[in-house]
Amino acid sequence: MGNTLDLLGALEYIAPAGLSYQDWVAVGMGLKEAGYPVSAWEDWSRRDPARYHSGECAKKWNSFRGNADPITAGTIVQMARASGWKPDNAGIELDWDDMISADRDMVVVNQDWIETREVEDPQVWDPVQELVSYLKALFDEGDYVGYVTRSYANEDGKFVPSKGCFDRTAGSLIAELDRCKGDTGSVLGDYNPKVGAWIRFNPLDGKGVKNENVTDFRYALVESDTLPVEKQNAIIRELELPVVCLVHSGGKSLHAIVRIDARSYEEYRTRVDFLYSVCRKNGLDIDRQNRNPSRLSRMPGVIRNGHKQFLVDTNIGKASWDEWREWIESVSDDLPDPENMASAWDNLPQLAPPLIEGVLRQGHKLLLAGPSKAGKSYALIELCCSIAEGQPWLGFTCAQGRVLYVNLELDRVSCLHRFRDVYEALEYPPQHLGSIDVWNLRGRSIPMDKLAPKLIRRAMKKNYIAIVIDPIYKVITGDENSADQMAKFCNQFDKVCTELGCAVIYCHHHSKGSQGSKRSMDRASGSGVFARDPDALLDLIELPVGDDLRKQEINNAVGRACRLALQAAGKLDEISQDDLCSEKAALAAVETALGPQGYRDTIAAVETAKKAAEARTAWRIDGTLREFPKFPPINLWFDFPVHLNDESGVLADIDPEGDAPIWQKGREIRKKQAEKKRETKQNKYNIAIESFRFSHNDMYPTVKELFEEIKQSAEAAGEEYPAEKTVRNSMKSFGYIIDKNSGRICPAPEKD
Repeated sequence: MGNTLDLLGALEYIAPAGLSYQDWVAVGMGLKEAGYPVSAWEDWSRRDPARYHSGECAKKWNSFRGNADPITAGTIVQMARASGWKPDNAGIELDWDDMISADRDMVVVNQDWIETREVEDPQVWDPVQELVSYLKALFDEGDYVGYVTRSYANEDGKFVPSKGCFDRTAGSLIAELDRCKGDTGSVLGDYNPKVGAWIRFNPLDGKGVKNENVTDFRYALVESDTLPVEKQNAIIRELELPVVCLVHSGGKSLHAIVRIDARSYEEYRTRVDFLYSVCRKNGLDIDRQNRNPSRLSRMPGVIRNGHKQFLVDTNIGKASWDEWREWIESVSDDLPDPENMASAWDNLPQLAPPLIEGVLRQGHKLLLAGPSKAGKSYALIELCCSIAEGQPWLGFTCAQGRVLYVNLELDRVSCLHRFRDVYEALEYPPQHLGSIDVWNLRGRSIPMDKLAPKLIRRAMKKNYIAIVIDPIYKVITGDENSADQMAKFCNQFDKVCTELGCAVIYCHHHSKGSQGSKRSMDRASGSGVFARDPDALLDLIELPVGDDLRKQEINNAVGRACRLALQAAGKLDEISQDDLCSEKAALAAVETALGPQGYRDTIAAVETAKKAAEARTAWRIDGTLREFPKFPPINLWFDFPVHLNDESGVLADIDPEGDAPIWQKGREIRKKQAEKKRETKQNKYNIAIESFRFSHNDMYPTVKELFEEIKQSAEAAGEEYPAEKTVRNSMKSFGYIIDKNSGRICPAPEKD
């Protein structure tokens, strides 16, 4: 079997009679996935004789052929734990795909410590008064009440209730019971004392007993017969359920009539599902058939097989559904208690050590934001390599340790090659490759709230000091512009940090449009939660590289290539530093020193260096930090495939896009508009000239003829047209002259 978990022992705590069909099938799937035989499911299913049919398990078993997200043994474990099961071996080894539930929401009852509460038969028992108290607690006088005193044996010999009565009001029943002198049979009809009697806890319309006949969705039935009555009583009270009436069934269970107060059947179903979920998490395994609003419950004040069906208590727990729900969600929030500062003042806990010196502590969160093509993924891969090898990252000292890179975007092969390319570009000796794990999820990414528990399970024993998730847009749940939804999304990163004690690092893209004039923390796309949630925000913004700087970088790249060629030949002393700053002088020195073949080899290296220099982009990183003081902006070259610090300082004085003064921005806009207007005007002139030439045997027009051509086209299009004088004055600027002899326009001669 895939694990050492005793699922047969766990099944002892799961009553098949209390499960829905879907849950019953899930148990079968879990057993098959864990490697158990069909006989295990068959033997367990026989415990529900009412629904068990020979051969059905085997038939279903053969249809379980697995899928991409199979139901595993963890499903059975969760069901059994909810019913009080504890594994004998606390150190069990779970299979890779077994579920580990960290969801402790709304768990109030500690199964190991809860004390049972005895339920004693009443010493003085007044059946009439019991039933009257029950009716008064649940119904208004005008409510129609459904009840059943007659029963019959079905084909299996089991006694079941008949349809019963449903056309009498609570007021009339109470009045008749008050006059019956203890003879409830004279009011309700005689019942079989071996079987008992039943009553419906929601009011009806007097026309039937189905769900559609329920007129007010006030109550739901909570019943569990898998635990001793004493423990049921304790859990019901510990949960503070808003119980209006608590009735002993005369058998193995208590019937708690819980206040729901739903306004519709849909709301009733939602609230009952929530109620049953809470009960199940706290050890009460509820029969889901009880969720119907027209369900029968045990009537107090009658005998069942020698035992009393009696009213244990009324109006216990919270007073209303809303009060109870607010309470159950607050007491089980798993939040720590407030801490008094005086008690911690002289014994402050140690701060987490830095992961990235001056930027991020271990166990904290970092967001790297930037536009497309900024090389964000490469930067994160560089960070992974730096952490694994204990090397600096972008000039920051990094702690050394294990790191997990969660790859959501690249195919597996490309991702692995990127790591090698980065290692080689950074010239890191690959001494600690075993400290890097890559989880390739391209095409398999799921929302972060689903990914987080799977990630935690796989990383639990790996001792990672950092987990990098790249990129987060692949796992975002909800609208990224919604602060509420993005706060819940970012909470998943906190869960990973808390559960694993490691840093979580992720990247996100910029919003559209110019970013230079924005603060670094306002550039990330979507809600401001993205920028305010992490402990450290590093933001990349591109710096415009002018022609002069680009030419300078190309010259430097050529000089480096020539220097390396001369150095390899042992002739570096044959060239001056000044010559290395000039492409022409450097190549001449190489040709002289290395000869024709050495020159040709160097030319090839120079061309490669020039292409790399032309492709280099310049970037600036700003930091918004929670734990450390702000650092000066860092200027970088993205020299594919790595980011390199600008050691020369040439990028320091460059303003990013959008940081120019307002007047300068306006001038540039007006200049662009004028250029566009001039280009449009010249196109119209060119079209008019070519149109005239086409219809006049390739002869150029006179100014007057060109004016008429332009005028005719403008009038046809309903546009304005220039004066003839304006046409004449525009000829030179558009590259034409007027021949003095013919008076016709012609292209201006090209200048040498």
